[in-house]
Amino acid sequence: MHPTLKPATPSLKEELLANVVEHIDITSFDARPIVDAMAKMSFTSRDLAKAADIYNKMLADKDCSIILTIAGSTSAGGCMDLYAELIKNNMVDAIVATGAAIVDMDFFEGLGFKHYQGTPFIDDRVLRDNYIDRIYDTYIDEQDLQSTDHLIKDIADSLPAKAYSSRAFIREMGRYLSKNGKKENSLVKLAFEHNVPIFCPAFTDSSAGFGLVVHQVEQAKAGKPYLTIDSIADFRELTELKIKANVTGLLMIGGGVPKNFAQDTVVCAEILGHDVPMHKYAVQITVADVRDGACSSSTLKEACSWGKVDTTYEQMVFAEATSVLPLLASDAYHRGYWKNRQKRAFGTMFGE
Repeated sequence: MHPTLKPATPSLKEELLANVVEHIDITSFDARPIVDAMAKMSFTSRDLAKAADIYNKMLADKDCSIILTIAGSTSAGGCMDLYAELIKNNMVDAIVATGAAIVDMDFFEGLGFKHYQGTPFIDDRVLRDNYIDRIYDTYIDEQDLQSTDHLIKDIADSLPAKAYSSRAFIREMGRYLSKNGKKENSLVKLAFEHNVPIFCPAFTDSSAGFGLVVHQVEQAKAGKPYLTIDSIADFRELTELKIKANVTGLLMIGGGVPKNFAQDTVVCAEILGHDVPMHKYAVQITVADVRDGACSSSTLKEACSWGKVDTTYEQMVFAEATSVLPLLASDAYHRGYWKNRQKRAFGTMFGE
């Protein structure tokens, strides 16, 4: 136990963490009939069917490289194996995500830890007393999460002291899981093995941040150099990827920093003097309200005004992602356009 933690109430904690979140398997059911039926409906159903069609167009377009962006807690909520299938079956070529999705959720489970079904209707002071963190109706054992923090610190300690992009550091996390991981379907592990780069432009806003702070403090106390995370390198590397890919499609879950970061590569490439096209295809699944002007809710048509996204093949789906993403992904898996896609292996372009 970490020295700052007090003993929890064992029986109560075991009771609260009794039901493990089971991640959905998109290969176990065929969503094509329901997506085809939804195309003949209206409202969000038809929007989802249009989005599924656009994603299939991305997969069928031999020139299109696909960038997946992930914000929010869909990984903790049961979509972790779904994202793993997209990697395994060459259905995405690069990922931009929040640090929490990659570290606190995927890497965390890659180490053998779990997320648990809970309830929002509970006294959160009881959860705190038992070192349980809550994401709406999902629980995480804080002691397990702090173990993850300290492992991040250990990985940092093992590396040469220099500046790393988040992609480069996450690659080392994937290398660790490839050798020592406890879960086959880890996005971080599979991305390392399939050379799919993962970018977290706000990487330290996660358990990685705690571990890296400990790394820097302890190295400084010992009079030793320490590593840093270079967010500018993230932007440069992803822009280089966009330049190399040229034709791109975006599959965006939630909004926030990952969405804007992926879209901004077009503008950055232009500023660097490269004539690259706007993202040709774009799908976004979000519950954010468009009226407040926030990045999470800005429509894809709005992004066209910034020179980021073309409007020929774009679709907003206003829905909670865990309720519709499994249908979109299963539909794409069973239609099988991924079977004829060329593997990009963009992770090899950075010379490591």
